[in-house]
Amino acid sequence: MLAFPEVAHADLDDAAIARVLLDGDHRAPRMAWQRFAPMVHRMLKRAFGPEHEVDDLVQEVFLTLFKRVHTLREPQALKAFVIAITAHMIRYELRRRAALRWLRFGDIPDARAADSDLDSREAVVRLYRILDRQGSEDRTVFTLRFLEGLELVDVSQALGVSLATTKRRVSRAWRRVLASASRDDALVGYVAKLAPTEDP
Repeated sequence: MLAFPEVAHADLDDAAIARVLLDGDHRAPRMAWQRFAPMVHRMLKRAFGPEHEVDDLVQEVFLTLFKRVHTLREPQALKAFVIAITAHMIRYELRRRAALRWLRFGDIPDARAADSDLDSREAVVRLYRILDRQGSEDRTVFTLRFLEGLELVDVSQALGVSLATTKRRVSRAWRRVLASASRDDALVGYVAKLAPTEDP
C-alpha cells in the first residue's frame, strides 16, 4: 500500500508547485506527490472498486505528470492537469482490462470498502458489478461526477471535451447505471444518494 507522508510544503499553492516542477527542482516530484497522491489514489479506487489495488496506476499517473508537466500552460491549473491525467489513466486501464477480459464479477471488497454493515458492503459489490458492464467512457464520467463529486465544468476539463458534451455523457451514464440499479432493491436508495441536487 502506498504511503502518503505529511505535507511538508503546505504553505505552497498549486501554482508554486507547478513552477518548481517546471524549473526542474529536485524537490518538486516529492512536493507534487505529497500534494496530489491521496487525491489520485482516491479517484482510482472509486473508479475500479475497493477490491482492486491501484498503487501501480497511481505511480503511472505521476510518471505521466512529470513527463508532461512542460505542456502545462497555466501553473494555477496544476490540480486540473493531474485530474485530467488520472481520468485518462482510468479510461485507458478500463479499456485494457476489458480487452484482456480481466474484469472480475462477484468479488467481495475488503472490510475497509464500506461500513461494517453487510447491507452496505453488498450494495458496493452490486454497484461495481453494474459499473463493470459500462463502457470506459460512461464509467469514467460516472466516477468523476458521482463518485468523486466533481462539478460538471471540472469533469469537462478532465475529459478535454465541451461542457455540452460532458452534460450529455454524464446524463447518459447516469441513466444507464440508474436503469440497472432501479431493478435491484439493494441499490435503489444507495444510488439515489449519489445524484447531485441539479440534473446530472
